[in-house]
Formats: sequence, C-alpha cells, structure tokens
Amino acid sequence: MPQTLALLAQIMSTIADNVSQVDERIRAAALVAQRDPSTIGLLAVSKTKPAAALREAYAAGLHDFGENYLQEALSKQLELADLPLCWHFIGPIQSNKTRAIAEHFAWVHSVDRLKIAQRLSEQRPAELPALNICIQINVSGEASKSGCTPEDLPALAAAISLLPRLKLRGLMAIPEPTDDSAAQNAAFAAVSSLQHSLNLPLDTLSMGMSHDLEAAIAQGATWVRIGTALFGARDYGQP
Repeated sequence: MPQTLALLAQIMSTIADNVSQVDERIRAAALVAQRDPSTIGLLAVSKTKPAAALREAYAAGLHDFGENYLQEALSKQLELADLPLCWHFIGPIQSNKTRAIAEHFAWVHSVDRLKIAQRLSEQRPAELPALNICIQINVSGEASKSGCTPEDLPALAAAISLLPRLKLRGLMAIPEPTDDSAAQNAAFAAVSSLQHSLNLPLDTLSMGMSHDLEAAIAQGATWVRIGTALFGARDYGQP
C-alpha cells in the first residue's frame, strides 16, 4: 500500500507539473504573437487515459477534456460526474453514435459532413444549450485523415450555420505532422484564411497539439488540443 500511494503521488505531481509547463508554453507563445493568453483554451486530450488522470488534471486547473472514443468517454463521464467538466468530442463520428454525442457533449470538433451535423441537430436535447460545432478541415489533403475539403467547406459551413440546436463556432484541423516550423505555420495560416473567407460570425480555431502549439497560436488558435505533453504517451492497448 505505501508503494501504491507513493506512485499515485508521483503521477499527481507529474500531471500538475505538466499542466504548469503547457500553460507556460501557451503564455509564452501568446506573448510572442501579441495575443492575450486568456483567449487560448487548453483542451486536455484524454483518450486512453484513466479517469484518475483526468481527476488529477482537474485538480491542477483543467476543466475541458477531449475524447475520441465514445464508449470510453461515456464511462469516464459517469466516473467523474461529481466534477464540473466540459466534454469535447474530437474523434471521427459514425452515424450510429450521433445521439449519444448530442446528448453528452458540449462541443464537437470533428464534423466533416452535413449528414452528421443534421443528426446532431435533430438529436440535441431541447433542454441543453446549443451544441458547439467545429468543422474539421483536411488542410493537408491526407487520404488517411477525416475532414472536409477546402473546396467543399463554404457550402458545408453555410448549411450547418442554419441548423437549429447547433452553434457553428469555427474550424478544426490536424495538419500533416512535421518538425519544420515554416510548414507548421503555413498549414495553420491556411486554416485561419479559410475561416476568414467564410464571412460567418465564427470565433474558434481548434488547432495545434503538443508538438506544434506555438505555430498554431501564432496563426490564431483559440483551442490547442494537448495530450502527450500533459499525460505522457498514450497506451493504445487500453480498451
């Protein structure tokens, strides 16, 4: 038992330290970009991580958590129901999962086709606030990635903006990974440019992860989705 308690204390300390370090990275990047750090949200990407890790992240000041896998997320929501957490769905969406997503999340960052948006609108409970929506854009044109094409974006955004029970907030992107800062900036700048071209009242750019958050913030990110830098490497062997 003493060893178990010591290990738990170490994990708690590590997550708290990681939150502090990521907060500092966000603050420093915002200052370089001449932006207010408070306009940039830290979304903790908690897929494959146990509920206990989310509880420690909450204790360290985080409230927004992003999940990719619906059943895993619903299980955590039950386990953490005593905490005032805000849940974001950030993974690919199958049609048979839209009802549960519409009922149990405040944000969906990964809408890439009208059918999914229509189902979310129809299935969002009337007693809940409008569901915040980001359109996922495949900015790098990768065949392996989900996302709307830049060419299809204007029509999709216009259609979603008219749906009841949804609030279109902006765009989400996962550019092709690279360590080239110029390439990172170019990809994120393209997403920002696409959003501005829509001529809609949008306020959200969900882009940037552990390895490229600085470039994303330089190009206007309002949510950075951070997993590894907070929780360590993911264990995809977990359910």
